[in-house]
Amino acid sequence: MKIGEIEIRWLGHAGFLIKGPKIIYIDPYKIPADCEKADIILITHSHYDHCSVADIEKILREGTRIFLTADCQSKITRFELPIRMEIVSPGMEFDVGGIKIETVPAYNIDKPFHLKEESWVGYLIKLDGVVIYHAGDTDVIPEMKRLTGHKQPEKTFIALLPVGGRFTMSAEEAFEAAKIIKPNLAVPMHYGSIVGNEEDAEEFVRLCKEEGIEARILDKG
Repeated sequence: MKIGEIEIRWLGHAGFLIKGPKIIYIDPYKIPADCEKADIILITHSHYDHCSVADIEKILREGTRIFLTADCQSKITRFELPIRMEIVSPGMEFDVGGIKIETVPAYNIDKPFHLKEESWVGYLIKLDGVVIYHAGDTDVIPEMKRLTGHKQPEKTFIALLPVGGRFTMSAEEAFEAAKIIKPNLAVPMHYGSIVGNEEDAEEFVRLCKEEGIEARILDKG
């Protein structure tokens, strides 16, 4: 999917590749060995399907900058290539060559898998008139109300929302999140690999469109 000069690819599960001024990966998991090398890698938390050492290693080059939560650090320090690590928690902001990156909370409300006190994150990425919100592994949380201001006439606000249920939001809960966030485009994720399936993504898109929210399933690739 292209928005202006920005290309967004769903890599499966919660993984995405964002191609623009820099090559950015978010939570790469089970990606091909011949993927482009990363300028920036964003990791939401330490679970194996988000902080996958084997997949991160496929896209490393000298100088790759990795943003990750503190509990991921011991995994990442084993790489031989010189990289730059930034330990993050919710509420931080970074500027990487004009690309603005913010960390936002991601946690469960009524499940034990992603506790608020773990300080795990989602990401806001702002570049070239596009704002991309990767929610991380989360339920519908009060902090989502703060995201509505990112929908502006001069920007395209895209929300990447988990829909697989069990560990994160279900399709119906992700729809409730989309109503709060009010993106220009909502994209389902976190399905089709470990939990959730194509029907969850389709249900999410259907609910959004009934509410007048543009939503789209991205082909894996």
